[in-house]
Amino acid sequence: MTPLPPHPATVAARLLTDERTARRLSDLMAEVLPPEDVAISAFEVDDRTQQWAVEFVFAHAPDETALRDLIESQAGTDAARALTFETLQPKDWVAASLAGLAPVSAGRFLIHGAHDRARVRPNAIGIEIEAALAFGTGHHGTTRGCLLAFADWLKRRKVKVIPPLKGQGRRAEHGGVGSAYEYPHPSRRRFAGRDKILDIGTGTGVLAIAAARALHRRVLASDIDPVAVRVARENARRNRAGALVTPFTAAGAGAGRFRRGGRNDVIFANILAPPLKRMAAPAARLLAPQGRIILSGLLPEHANAIIAAYRMQGLALERRYRLEGWVTLIMRRGGRKP
Repeated sequence: MTPLPPHPATVAARLLTDERTARRLSDLMAEVLPPEDVAISAFEVDDRTQQWAVEFVFAHAPDETALRDLIESQAGTDAARALTFETLQPKDWVAASLAGLAPVSAGRFLIHGAHDRARVRPNAIGIEIEAALAFGTGHHGTTRGCLLAFADWLKRRKVKVIPPLKGQGRRAEHGGVGSAYEYPHPSRRRFAGRDKILDIGTGTGVLAIAAARALHRRVLASDIDPVAVRVARENARRNRAGALVTPFTAAGAGAGRFRRGGRNDVIFANILAPPLKRMAAPAARLLAPQGRIILSGLLPEHANAIIAAYRMQGLALERRYRLEGWVTLIMRRGGRKP
């Protein structure tokens, strides 16, 4: 993937507020503002006063009035008035902001950048994700919540992660980009189970890659954004899962390709509350008996409505995770698995 080039008119906008507002505002704005144009961060600036900052770094000069209006709609008038703007020296700020992020651990999974390859433990599943024009580096509470939920599901099922074939070396087991190991075509190897996996709204493809790496199964990965589909495909190849992850462009859960693929044992849907509610019925039809759907992109106040929508489709709540102000749900379908 090619990061954004340096731009002569890079502008930073910043406001000071409390921790709760800073975290909530940065998460909400990350869903609204285009990731190809802006990098968003929230951080503590004074531990004595517990003051936090929210910072937006733009690749192009923003519409200041529109940004203030957007801030006001999300966090109120005081936050909008506190917003200041500053012109910065040319730099690839999106890549720089992601390069400074520490690896994120979620069960056996470790999401990291190229600069942290050496920090992946031999028994971990490392997934390398770099700066990209798509959502899902693993640092966001929704993505990490899905990874934790999936890791817990693997642990409860006692799924054994299959090591590389004899003679292929251990380095590829934790996703080293320099490794020569590529997962063989599914028809030419032994698998840990017979699971089918679907990732709706794949973003960078991190969840699809995690499932492919853990189960050595084919994963269908869809996104409404063609750019995200391209990024997911590149990331799958980067992580030696290109033969298993199939990204394609589709909106929601009603695509014919989903139906032709049959029912799935695991479905990821890390989107937002309104589309999750709309796709409850078609998503439930794609779920196998005893299958699980992992739902995220939910604020706490939206979780019960989503639970109710999926219960109407015959699914039951199995587990609820709350992480960094976001909620992840595991919903289960009853019946016997074929």
